[in-house]
Amino acid sequence: MTTRKLLQTTFKYVIPVIISVGLCYLLFTGIDFREMLRIIREQCDFRWIAFAMIISVFSHVFRALRWDIQLRALGVKAPLYALVYSIFGTYAVNLVFPRLGEVWRSGYIARRQDTPFTTVFGSMMADRLADTVTVLLLALLTFALASGAILDFLAANGESYAAIGRLLSSPWLWGAALVAAAALWWFMTRTYTSGPMFKIQNAIRELWQGFAVIITMRGKGQWLLWTVALWGCYFLQNYITFFAFPFTREVLADHGITVALVTFVISSVSMGVPSNGGIGPWQWAVIFALGIYGVDATQAGAFANLVLGSQTLLLIALGIFTFAAIALDKKKTHKTHE
Repeated sequence: MTTRKLLQTTFKYVIPVIISVGLCYLLFTGIDFREMLRIIREQCDFRWIAFAMIISVFSHVFRALRWDIQLRALGVKAPLYALVYSIFGTYAVNLVFPRLGEVWRSGYIARRQDTPFTTVFGSMMADRLADTVTVLLLALLTFALASGAILDFLAANGESYAAIGRLLSSPWLWGAALVAAAALWWFMTRTYTSGPMFKIQNAIRELWQGFAVIITMRGKGQWLLWTVALWGCYFLQNYITFFAFPFTREVLADHGITVALVTFVISSVSMGVPSNGGIGPWQWAVIFALGIYGVDATQAGAFANLVLGSQTLLLIALGIFTFAAIALDKKKTHKTHE
């Protein structure tokens, strides 16, 4: 294996695993594990967890419907069931290989519909950008609604989060971003007619075409409707799980829907940390969010681990179903062509 491939493998797979393991270790260091299991066994109403899992399936379908609008604007007309398979498969693959799920789903649709990979991948990036913008808007709304509780908590635990502030205010970070943007602009203004540079330019243009279609496509209203439905499902499945434990029901009764919104947004932001299916960062974020409202770490850990564990089991089941269905679909397509 060359040094380049070794570095790529390390950044794609090894580092996310290290982050997940490290955060899980820190997560359980301050938690009474036996007490956490006792809380889950004796206090959890699993009907609410099952309800949240059902809603989660609908969120994947709504994501497929939204992506379909973007792909059709590019001339890619994949059947809805194939798009749903691609979404199910994405999250299953991400459990094993972080961030590779998005590449897999783009490759699956590109191969199935005989379309350039970079175009499909660009539309997928636009799909993810929409999620990022949605999280930022929700974060602004949440901070406006719960700024007092959040600032009080950060003031009491500020030392742990000072490094994040220093990173975001570092001139080196923003300087590097500007240099990278200038280098990309310079490269794309050069003229190449053949060779590797021409191929790279062409791939970037195809990537941008898939990315920019969200601005010019038809059906923007329907696209926004599916976005609301998708993120509505995400929030609803998070909100419903608060009824599974007496301590989360109590904090919900005391602070209203705001506590669910704060937990939802902070945990959504944590999904940007490279890890296997959010394992580690997601629980850490939920424990942090519930801690703002006085829930102790062991109770919050029981809640976070059960919710994520149930979702992980669902993704595994959907992944098994998806790859079996794709195999059958390939056989059916092959027989039809014969």
